[in-house]
Amino acid sequence: MTGLESFSSTAHLIADPARAIMLTVLLDGRALPAGELAYAAGITPQTASSHLAKLLDGGLLSVETQGRHRYYQLAGSHVAQAIEYLAAIRPETSIRRKALSPKGLALRFCRCCYDHLAGEVGVTICRKLQEQDYIRPVSDKQFVVTEGGHHWFESLGVDVDALKQGRQGIATQCLDWTERVHHLGGPLGTQLYRALATQGWLIRAEASRVIYVTPKGWVELKRQLHLDWNVVSR
Repeated sequence: MTGLESFSSTAHLIADPARAIMLTVLLDGRALPAGELAYAAGITPQTASSHLAKLLDGGLLSVETQGRHRYYQLAGSHVAQAIEYLAAIRPETSIRRKALSPKGLALRFCRCCYDHLAGEVGVTICRKLQEQDYIRPVSDKQFVVTEGGHHWFESLGVDVDALKQGRQGIATQCLDWTERVHHLGGPLGTQLYRALATQGWLIRAEASRVIYVTPKGWVELKRQLHLDWNVVSR
């Protein structure tokens, strides 16, 4: 199958409304049974099974069998990222779903988007960096780093000048799927996330995209960026 054929096949799988809803429900990182996915999509279990088989064959889902039950989840972070990007460029639709699990709430609060920070914490840090005039939004969905920003990032061990320039520059405005505003992406976003983890401000959960801010992290974020936990967790 050529690249174009593969793209067309994948787009066709995602285009179906029921399959799109099931994929979106799985964005919080959970592995769910067919019955719950059928409920979310408003379809019968039999119809859901047919859709899930197609998503499995298309490489968008993986399945884990536990006893008599089969649990479906996204095939990887690359699928989650693709769905997030697609979800961000279409009008938000009403999805019938059960309340988010604690893990789902944690993902919405703070997670990694591929290799940089996302969720409420990610977008708030991005906003605070702009308020401190460390980064400034410019055209083509990019940020530029100010002189003050160079010094601040350097204090965390990030050499801005040494970053490899990508096609979209070193700092991009990455639209957050849950918050629908931008967080910091690109090489700078990647290195910032790594630096904060190295400094002990962040800890990533095992086998998940959930990111936890440590007590030290909250103290330093408030001291350096005036980021208040009570405001972020409103």
